[in-house]
Amino acid sequence: MTKYTAGEVEQVSRSVMSDLILERLHHESASIRAMLSASSEGIPYFYVDDVLPIEITRAIAKAFPEPQSMRLKKTLREYKYVAAQMDNYSPILEEAVYAFQDPRIVSFIEGMLGAGNLYPDEHLYAGGISLMGEGQFLNPHIDNSHDKDRERWRVLNLLFYVSEGWEEESGGNLELWPEGIKGKQITVHSRFNRLAVMGTHDQSWHSVSPITTNAFRRCVSNYYFSDQPLRSSDRFHVTSFRGRPEQPIVDKILQADAALRTGIRGVMSQGIGNKSHVYKKD
Repeated sequence: MTKYTAGEVEQVSRSVMSDLILERLHHESASIRAMLSASSEGIPYFYVDDVLPIEITRAIAKAFPEPQSMRLKKTLREYKYVAAQMDNYSPILEEAVYAFQDPRIVSFIEGMLGAGNLYPDEHLYAGGISLMGEGQFLNPHIDNSHDKDRERWRVLNLLFYVSEGWEEESGGNLELWPEGIKGKQITVHSRFNRLAVMGTHDQSWHSVSPITTNAFRRCVSNYYFSDQPLRSSDRFHVTSFRGRPEQPIVDKILQADAALRTGIRGVMSQGIGNKSHVYKKD
């Protein structure tokens, strides 16, 4: 993979990043197909390592803002920092986010999934960047079923991890629960320079394991939407959380919370809830 000087990294554009990402995806197409085939009955997913030249990924990580300039989400459901208003931060972060929305990358993933039209989300509804430090977590949940206007189905979650030297034992890993939270769990290490892509539907329970080290796990996030759900049986739902297997009381509270929010939003004529986490462009 080509090496970049400091000056070149500072000027790298989303189109250059997209070229590099697409090259890696094509190179790993056989392994992507194999992973998708093996996981198709549960939560379809795949991951690709060494997505960008290391100098670029380091620059993306270095550009992440301090946590106090991001939005803190701290509840029984989750504990993390997030941001979607990308023009508040270093330009390389916005370039990195939107590099994954290149039509060629979208088309490649369509082909891998055998899916219909996919649409990246320019508004970054629940996308953008996230930061998680020691003690932070994301409990098992399913993502809400639609975009911010309830017009298209949310079908894919793309997660690009950029914390160099991140060990699996440090937590902050993607956990998939294809058999539900009492079933067998799949762990996808949030390894530096790794892209993880997972399908989202009404049974795609997933979580992020608690961070156990005094460091930050940094992630660039995107969602893709479609005119049709990933599964024909899918129905409207809000983001719904559960407790981890060792949290029976939290689990009961979160199930009641999800039922209440689904009932309220199910009767709304438009929208799916809080739209504060979007990129508000002029």
